[in-house]
Amino acid sequence: MKKLIELLAGSQSQFINVSRISIFVVMAWIGGLKAFQYEADGIVPFVANSPVMSFFYTKEAPEYIEYKNPEGKTVQKNVDWHEVNGTYIFAYGLGTLIIIIGIFTLLGIWYDKIGLIGGLLTFGMSIVTLTFLITTPEVYVPNLGGDFPTPEYGFPYLSGAGRLVLKDIIMLAAGLICAADSAKRLTLQLE
Repeated sequence: MKKLIELLAGSQSQFINVSRISIFVVMAWIGGLKAFQYEADGIVPFVANSPVMSFFYTKEAPEYIEYKNPEGKTVQKNVDWHEVNGTYIFAYGLGTLIIIIGIFTLLGIWYDKIGLIGGLLTFGMSIVTLTFLITTPEVYVPNLGGDFPTPEYGFPYLSGAGRLVLKDIIMLAAGLICAADSAKRLTLQLE
């Protein structure tokens, strides 16, 4: 047990690099998926309800509710609506930005300044994402009129979308850890 503790204690910088790699994998994967129709459609409730991001779309919330494509299915009238809304062009831009943030964070393994920027951008993106817990109705289980004595809907009962958003609190922390590590290495270079 003592050897394990010593190994873990001496491996912190390597584990921070594992965090950088993990952030990159998530950002590259999720950012890359933004190029696909189902993913672009899926972020509409978050963007449309966000006071920070809704201006990217031409249509106002909650109009999107009438034009949701179920995952794995494409309804042409819904796709047409999303094209007019700016859904796809916004998703391409957002996906590109997310991939760039992931690359910057990964490059922090070798380049402290770029890693600092990547860690801070990961933190900032996570803050924006976590605001969806306040602005997006779809993050909580809806009241479906169940017959249970105490229906479980609304806050704090997270829907699948809400659980997905809440996980960004880990990205927030990991981004700060990576940024702090890059800042520490930068200060050591200044000494």
